Amino acid sequence: MIWSQQANMKKLPPSSCKLVDGEYEIQLFRGNQTIISATFPSLHLTAEQVLKVEQKIGYVTLVVADYDEAIEYFTTKLKFKLIENTPIEGKRWVLIAPPGQNETAIVLAQAKNPEERKHVGNQTGGRVFLFLHTDNFYRDYHEMKSKGVDFVEEPRHESYGIVAVFKDLYGNKWDLLELKPAF
Repeated sequence: MIWSQQANMKKLPPSSCKLVDGEYEIQLFRGNQTIISATFPSLHLTAEQVLKVEQKIGYVTLVVADYDEAIEYFTTKLKFKLIENTPIEGKRWVLIAPPGQNETAIVLAQAKNPEERKHVGNQTGGRVFLFLHTDNFYRDYHEMKSKGVDFVEEPRHESYGIVAVFKDLYGNKWDLLELKPAF
């Protein structure tokens, strides 16, 4: 089966996929040049399934001074859930995520040396580090403020939604953000 016509219709790079001796032979082209050529076992997959690439951000590391104080802050002040807290060879594997988050989690990594400790609270050189999306900005804003979360500005309405910057317990800047439906 030649799949290049289907690929062009779907705005994918020009390609071909043919079944040869029970295996898929796949080639992607740029102009007249083959940029990828691979062979995969059939496994009863369609050419589109074989070419489909799915990627996502699984974890983001947040360097912290102390596991327990970070867990306490994020689970009580920001209502994050503690997904995992497992000792591993002298350290811990600690995963947290906001309520309702099923894709991306934050790895809390306790700083172990002077170089790592220098970055606690300043992982991005003073810029906003993480963006906490919400479905109800003012509900979360007022609740977080009542729990002592340090907002460094008042809420503002932007073309993309409602936003306010806050600092976590170490000083990293975050955006609390409710996007407008078009975004």
